[in-house]
Amino acid sequence: MKRTIIKIEEELCNGCGACVTGCHEGALQLINGKAVMVSELYCDGLGACIGECPVGAITLEEREAEPYDEDAVMERLLQKGEKVILAHLNHLKEHGETGLFKQGLSYLEKHNIQLNFQEKEKTLACGCPGSMMREIRPAENNDYKIPSGIIPPKSATSELRQFPVQLHLLNPHAPFLHGVNLLLAADCTAFACGDFHNRFLKGKMLAVACPKLDSNTQSYVDKLSEMIDGAMIDTLTVIIMEVPCCGGLVKIAEMGRQQAERHIPIKVIILSIKGDIIRENWI
Repeated sequence: MKRTIIKIEEELCNGCGACVTGCHEGALQLINGKAVMVSELYCDGLGACIGECPVGAITLEEREAEPYDEDAVMERLLQKGEKVILAHLNHLKEHGETGLFKQGLSYLEKHNIQLNFQEKEKTLACGCPGSMMREIRPAENNDYKIPSGIIPPKSATSELRQFPVQLHLLNPHAPFLHGVNLLLAADCTAFACGDFHNRFLKGKMLAVACPKLDSNTQSYVDKLSEMIDGAMIDTLTVIIMEVPCCGGLVKIAEMGRQQAERHIPIKVIILSIKGDIIRENWI
C-alpha cells in the first residue's frame, strides 16, 4: 500500500542514535553506525524521530510500504514497560490518530493489561515535541506584557491558532482544521511582511511549506486533498513570494483541489521581496 513513511539519508546520518530512542515503536536500530529502519510494520509515519535527529537526516515520504501494524507495535512495547507504552499512546493521541489510539487500548484490554493512565499527563510527553498537535486559544497569544510607556504596534499580537504549522507535520485530520479557512504560506512570506499576522493570518489556520526545498511535495498534494474532503476546510489562501520557484506552491494547491471530490475557492496572494502585495486573485 502507498502511505507516509520515514526516509533516512544514510550519508547525513552521524549514528548518534537519538532517533532510535525517540521511536518508541521500535522501527529503528543502529546498524554499522547508521540508523536503519528494521521493519515498515512498526513505522507509523508520524515522524517522532524527525525532531530527534540533530543533522536533518530523516524526512517523510509517500511510497509503497507494508501497512503499519498497531498490534505488532503493542506486542513489542510490552517488553519496554508501562511508561513507553503510555508515551506511544500519547503520541498517537496528540497526532489525531484516534483509530490507532483506540486499537492500542483495545489490545491492552484484550490481553487484560492494566496501566495507570492518571500518571500519563504528569510523566509523559510526545516523542516529537516539534510536531505535537496543539490548538492555541486567543488568550494564549496575549501572555506577554509590554512594558509601560511603550505603544505596541498593531501586529504585536500573534494570530497563530495551532501548532505545528509545517505542512509535513500537520495532521490533515486534526480537529482544529474542521471547517476552517486555511492559509498556505511559503516559508519566506512571514519574514518579508512585517504585518503578516494581522494582514494575512488573522482568522485562519496555518500551513507552511517551500515548494523548492521541501522533499516529497506529492504528500503536500495528498494532505491538502484530505483537508478539503475530510476536514471540510472552507477556503484556501495561498501566499507566495514573487520569485519563480514559489509558484510551485500554487500548483500544489491546485493539484490538491483537483484530487479532492469537493471544490473550494483558492485565493492567491503574491508578495514582493519588500512585503507589498503585487497581485491578489481567486482561482
